[in-house]
Amino acid sequence: MRIAYVRVSTEEQNEARQREALKQYRIEKWFCEKRSAKDTNRPQLEAMLEFARSGDTIYIHDFSRLARNTQDLLRLVQRMQQKEIQLISCQEQIDTATATGKLMLTMIAAINEFERSILLERQKEGIAIAKREKRYQGRKRIQQPDSFELLYGRYRDHKVTKSEIARQLEISRPTVDRLIKEMETGHKGKS
Repeated sequence: MRIAYVRVSTEEQNEARQREALKQYRIEKWFCEKRSAKDTNRPQLEAMLEFARSGDTIYIHDFSRLARNTQDLLRLVQRMQQKEIQLISCQEQIDTATATGKLMLTMIAAINEFERSILLERQKEGIAIAKREKRYQGRKRIQQPDSFELLYGRYRDHKVTKSEIARQLEISRPTVDRLIKEMETGHKGKS
């Protein structure tokens, strides 16, 4: 089956340009999303991925309509490949069922990974310089929530676990460990 996914960022925008470009493929089923790709909750995208079966082809106008970044794109393509669904992008003229299409996607993934490693390297260098110059503060510490003492008492009485405290306070488990240690030693770490 030939399936199309079109997406516009807002309700006010019109998907006519994308539909016009995809008409040539004699689309049998259309899925239209009216929300930003930054929004991870895209019901039409999920509905399309559920609807599509092995051997189907999904047509998109361009990759920016499907995903906002390379990582998201590669994740979606992998989901499609696992279901043996072909993806064709009209604008970029990439067909993931061909060797060239797979190569292009692999190159995109490699470039993304390279960019990410360069970014992390620069970040580490910047932190090292800031530490050397005594300017590095690190992340702002989470202060002890008002209800923590009560939960700590329940934890000591074995009525709640550290994970339950983390969920209730919407903080990380390591933060709970730090707060418990501060309660037990009677002093706070660096603020």
